[in-house]
Amino acid sequence: MTGMTHSLALKKNAAKRAEKRADRARRRRAIRIALVTLWCGVFAVVFLMPTILTFANSFMTESEITSNYGAVFAKNDQGGKKFISERVNLKLIPDKVTFSQYATTFLKSPDYLLKFWNSVILVLPIVVFQVAIAALAAYSFMRTRGRIKELLLFVYIFVMLMPYQVTLVPNYLVADSLGILGTRWSIILPGVFAPFSVFILTKGMRRIPYSLIEAAKLDGAGEWHIFSRICLPMCKGSLFSVAILVFIDYWNMVEQVLIMMPDADKQPLSVFLSQINTGEIGLAFAVATIYMVPAILLFLYGEEYLIEGITYSGGLKG
Repeated sequence: MTGMTHSLALKKNAAKRAEKRADRARRRRAIRIALVTLWCGVFAVVFLMPTILTFANSFMTESEITSNYGAVFAKNDQGGKKFISERVNLKLIPDKVTFSQYATTFLKSPDYLLKFWNSVILVLPIVVFQVAIAALAAYSFMRTRGRIKELLLFVYIFVMLMPYQVTLVPNYLVADSLGILGTRWSIILPGVFAPFSVFILTKGMRRIPYSLIEAAKLDGAGEWHIFSRICLPMCKGSLFSVAILVFIDYWNMVEQVLIMMPDADKQPLSVFLSQINTGEIGLAFAVATIYMVPAILLFLYGEEYLIEGITYSGGLKG
């Protein structure tokens, strides 16, 4: 009887020690999660601060902006920026909320809206047709294999890795030979046939089980039916992620526009923003806020598709 009691006491002590170890492990895990969350929160605030300041300052009066950031935008007698000797006052809440900058942007000065619509006219065709052409090309790479196709895909990847500055001169020469230099086509055509989307969508379509395609072929489905009814729905994540990334890339384009289309009346708002910064700073904040809205809305709408497309390439999840 004494031995059984002793054995039960040992088991209880062992259970208590195991429970204490589990509690310590849970506390350490909670501390690690809290530290990681805090660290990520600090980074999030740092990265979001420029966007938040731009939005908040767009509702400030010009005098308040000058008093807060006058040292940053002040210039010396020679016209250059002088040394910042004063402390800049970063404010998130305006002393007096005003919509005068937005009234100037939408009602009093049509130049800003004209530049905005120039951006839309340039970017939307690039996004739509690049995704459409890339989907067809990716389906071709997925359906047929061979040395020539793999070599062509390697060329696509090799061109994709090149920065735009490397291909700028060849694009300029081709646009000049086609007689489209200085027009919107000199921006749209190279953007439509960019290789980035082909690579992403090819990786996505190659994750589709071949048995599904074989089953569709046995049921009498043609290539267009397989492409439109099987491949595209299963690559929805890749399609959305490509569309978002292409939109953001060309929405912020500057170099190609300055080289290919020097006419200021046709240039997008991304180029014109730098010119606004040299004038009224409050107006620059308002225009920058308006310019950020489409990209932010598109990202918020397609965030899940973007993560899914990048992580799983639009295929089946493991």
